[in-house]
Order: sequence, then C-alpha cells, then structure tokens
Amino acid sequence: MLKNTFCHLPGFGEKLEAYLWTKGVTTWDGVLDSSFVPVRKRTQPFRDFIAESAKRLQNSDVNWFAGFLPVNEHWRMFGEFSRSVAYLDIETNGLAGRSGYITTISLYDGERVHYYVKGRNLDKFTSDIKKFKLLVTYNGKCFDVPFIESQFRIKLNQAHIDLRHVLASLGFTGGLKGCEKSLGIDRDELSGLDGYFAVLLWNDFQRTRSSLTLDTLLAYNIQDAVSLETLMVTAYNLKLKKTPFQNTHNISLPAQPKLPFKADTETIRSVMKKNYRYSAKLKDFRLP
Repeated sequence: MLKNTFCHLPGFGEKLEAYLWTKGVTTWDGVLDSSFVPVRKRTQPFRDFIAESAKRLQNSDVNWFAGFLPVNEHWRMFGEFSRSVAYLDIETNGLAGRSGYITTISLYDGERVHYYVKGRNLDKFTSDIKKFKLLVTYNGKCFDVPFIESQFRIKLNQAHIDLRHVLASLGFTGGLKGCEKSLGIDRDELSGLDGYFAVLLWNDFQRTRSSLTLDTLLAYNIQDAVSLETLMVTAYNLKLKKTPFQNTHNISLPAQPKLPFKADTETIRSVMKKNYRYSAKLKDFRLP
C-alpha cells in the first residue's frame, strides 16, 4: 500500500491522493509526471521526496513513513512490514504509579508466541522486542507502551499501529473483547473475561503459586496478543475497500497458531467465586 500512497508527500492531502487514484495515478513513478498533479507541486523537492520514499522503503525504514504519514493512515504500513510485526499485550497488577507493575507480557510475531513472567524471565523482553520494526497493539499507545517504558526505563522507538483507533474509525468499539465479538473471534472458555480478571488471576497465583493459575493467566494474555493479528488483517482489508486496491492488496486471514497454554476452567470458576463482580453472574460464563 505504501507504493500507492501520496498523502505523506509534502503538500499532498488525502483528497488530492483520492483524486489521483480516480484518474489512474496509483504509483510513485506514475505521479512524477502526471498532468493531474498541480503544476505548483511538481517541483524538484517533490521529485526528491519520491526518490527518498523509494529509498526508505527499500531500506525497510518504517519509522520514516510513520513520521510523515497522518496518524490515521498508519495502517498502510502493515502490508509492507507485516513480517516484522510484534503483536504486543501486557497484564499488570491493576495499580498505577509506583505501586503498579507488569505481571506478564505476550508477544506474537505471526509464527511464534513469546511470553514473559515477572520473577522469571520478564527482563528478557527488552532484548527480544528490539528485533521488530513495527508494533501492533490495542490501546497500546495509552497503556501498554507507556507502562513498559516506565517499568523498564527504555524507549520503544518502533513505528506503532494502535488498533483501538483503526477499528474505531471502522465502527468497531467496546474494547478489544468487544471488537473481537463483533468480528466473530471466539475465545471459548476465556469468553467474558477481562483485564480485571487477569489481575485476580495474578493475585491468586501470588497466594497459591498454582501452575494452573499462571497457565490460565498466560492463556488469557497470549490470546490477547494472538487476536491482534486477526484484527489487524481484518482492519487492513476493510480499509482497502475505500481504495482502488482491494483486489490486489487484500491479505488472507491468518491461521490460528497452536497456543502454549490452555485456561483451566476449574481455576476460572474458583477465582470467580471469590469475587462478587463475577460470582453474581457466574452462570453467564461459558464454562463446562
């Protein structure tokens, strides 16, 4: 999609880009000498910027494009950089400020699931995340990334697509789980659980040291990260419908990977019974 993008060019807005598309001008090469581009814009800096765009794409410099694309068009980076994406989600102890801390992190790269647990391997995350050029999160710009940067005292400099805003622009709201439900993503025994329940699972694990409780927490956290790929591809394809490139750039929905952990339904039921927020509607959850 980036090779068909003009709205990152100086003086080019989305309206001019859409107009050029209707006139059959769809590539950087094509726009250089197009008579549909206003004469005042066909300057040497304009030509230099297109040449720079081609160079940056060849060098896989996604951050450069993130710096010039309007934020609401960052979804366009996904097609060219989908093989260097970290689908990222964290869980915390539910507290803010100095009392808050990350309990688990899940990172999915489209093939393998990587997971990190406080007190075990959490610090390994900081070296692993450097391997990726593009982050995909849900509400990560407000929550996950600032939390990570604060706790580890690092800066995540990767380009970042926050699906909360992309999906909202397509009419999907209600948080990550609400978007999943609207798009037909099923969580099986994890259906209906939320971030607060992840906090309860961590607290229960701290008390009991039960491996089943930790497995359930990781199953929940990893499902969040893995679902991001399906949501990203779905959002990308829906966005393409508003362009001339739906038939040529559409991406097939990914197969679901084999997950390393499975939620334990007895653990879920036990933790629910201890908390009124869930015990009062326990019958509404899909548990065997």
